[in-house]
Amino acid sequence: MKFSHVFFALSLAFSPAAFASDDHDEKPKHGGIVTSANHVTYELVAKPEMIALHVTDHGKSVKIDGGTATLTLLNGAEKYEVNLAPDGKALAAKGAFKLGSGTKIVAIVSLPNSTAKTVRFAIK
Repeated sequence: MKFSHVFFALSLAFSPAAFASDDHDEKPKHGGIVTSANHVTYELVAKPEMIALHVTDHGKSVKIDGGTATLTLLNGAEKYEVNLAPDGKALAAKGAFKLGSGTKIVAIVSLPNSTAKTVRFAIK
């Protein structure tokens, strides 16, 4: 096989399209902000009275029973933590939260049978 054919085959094999997956949807399903890590999609729904984190793997809900998440909210110089617990559909917490444009959120998510993951969000 000629070098040019090998190069072409390798370039196709390692192209971004080769890694794309139709079942890995990064569109918000709950009106939140979406990010992914290791084939798992995290959707953060942040409202002044409630914060929820929905977790899916290839479009299917991930078991959250027994899971937790700790969110660190960074709002300018202000920093505080929120602990999330399962509410049946997501990891969630109710309260009064200062959220606005520029708020950054770092989540450490611990789910059953999985190592803890760190995911980041920014409210625009």
